[in-house]
Amino acid sequence: MNDLNISSLDQYFAEFLAGRSGLTGAAKERFQQLVARVSRALEEGHSCLPVSEGDERFFSANFLVSNGGQTPLVIHNHRLYLHRYFHYETRLAEQIRIMAAITLTPDLDEHLIDAYFDDPGPGTDWQKEAAKVTLHRALTIICGGPGTGKTTTVVKILALLLQTADGRRAPAVALAAPTGKAAMRLSEAVGKNLSHLQLPEKVKSVLPTSASTLHRLLGVRRGSPQFRHNRDNPLAWDVVVVDEASMVDLAMMSKLVDAIKPGARLILLGDKDQLASVESGAVLGDFIRGLPQNVVELQKNYRFEVGIKQLAEVINGADSATAWNLLEDSRAKNVSLLHEDLIGYISDRYAPFIEAMLRSGTADLQEYFALFNSFRVLCALHYGNRGVDPINRQVELALMQRGFPCRPDTWYPGRPILITRNDYTLDLYNGDIGICLPDSEKGELQVWFERTGGGWRSYPPSRLPSCKTVFAMTIHKSQGSEFDEVVVVLPEEDNRILSRELVYTAVTRAKKAVRLVAEKEILRLALSRNIERTSGLADLLIAKPEKAWKESR
Repeated sequence: MNDLNISSLDQYFAEFLAGRSGLTGAAKERFQQLVARVSRALEEGHSCLPVSEGDERFFSANFLVSNGGQTPLVIHNHRLYLHRYFHYETRLAEQIRIMAAITLTPDLDEHLIDAYFDDPGPGTDWQKEAAKVTLHRALTIICGGPGTGKTTTVVKILALLLQTADGRRAPAVALAAPTGKAAMRLSEAVGKNLSHLQLPEKVKSVLPTSASTLHRLLGVRRGSPQFRHNRDNPLAWDVVVVDEASMVDLAMMSKLVDAIKPGARLILLGDKDQLASVESGAVLGDFIRGLPQNVVELQKNYRFEVGIKQLAEVINGADSATAWNLLEDSRAKNVSLLHEDLIGYISDRYAPFIEAMLRSGTADLQEYFALFNSFRVLCALHYGNRGVDPINRQVELALMQRGFPCRPDTWYPGRPILITRNDYTLDLYNGDIGICLPDSEKGELQVWFERTGGGWRSYPPSRLPSCKTVFAMTIHKSQGSEFDEVVVVLPEEDNRILSRELVYTAVTRAKKAVRLVAEKEILRLALSRNIERTSGLADLLIAKPEKAWKESR
């Protein structure tokens, strides 16, 4: 870890602890540097910092450090933790590995599984395998890329669980996702599957179609990092399904698992090749490595256009030469380099959206959001010539030149905005997207948002928390979303944020077309890097549980 990256906050925290360590001189300086580095590691997404045997011996003599006690710092398995994150990691490992070991014996006719999963294709039907694992285990992790049928599979699994109730109380099912956008996508996907699948009416009537965010599921307590539901006040649900699990950080996953009642099932859906969570940890990847018996990977793609599927595969294989050739191949109509003027191309694509906003009132909100979500610009960075902020401003100026009222830093019909700070009072969260429109009755501008449970809500611009224009957004913010076409914009110079996972996540947000703005060498450098996060979770999961899950609570 480069000490040049240590922030002022890291340094102040390190000085605070070093000042209370009882050390002086070189020893105090060494202590302070290591604390600053572990603080910085958390900001970079790690849950801990690897340390040498010499550092372990140095720390072990200090009263601020223990191997797991109530001290600010913890040394465990050659890793240095802040106490809170050591607690999250060890508590989660204890709970989840015991849950993972629970096997169930459902009263189920095997022919019923065959009736739900009748894929005639060659090879293993991995969706059916996922169903079998889920029916017999309290914990199941279903992973696979976009279009591999994770949601379809889980809907069939839930139908099987509900159908086997046979007069007994049907299991109560909760659907959840890390963000509002991901929750809406899950709701839409479940609803679409229910309309297509031939399910008994008694199953359709009780199968949930509305997903919530994890924050709403657990119950936000204002001004507190804790939730209303926890080990002492568990969730009432018998089955909890969490989509986009790769986005769930260590702290949130620990709190979620802590709140699941004894005997309940947890089903995690996610793509192991996507970006890990913004906050600390790479929990889904650790679960997959540490609990292989609970994991099923779906491998057949049912949705992607061929070009996007091929591009995603070569990106995952870190094959930048083949990726570049595919993008340059004139026969690959739906994946290509963008040779046109970037701002001109973006403003061409958004002009019909702005025209629609000026032409109508709020009666066509569904149509407006669908039109806006058909296209998106995804950038690696916020700043620089190819960053989100300058591109958004340039697009607004280009639209103004076409005669649209898109003046930067003002509110206008059609302005799309991204919430950047949670506001629990308004039920708005970091990452929520709204569109500014005149109210059809009063004529005043309102910003409209989709509700995760369906419907709409609106607020005057003056009431909104911190937000910014979002013709372009970062790749990180796009997780949990999908668009018909994406323009992926990489910086002109190398940046440490560039990685294989970043490019893969951007490309797989598209359903129909991908356009890339990048230099060949920058793409090569990005695909040569994997995001590796330091964590002790996978190692902890390998250990066998020593007591029943119910007894541990």
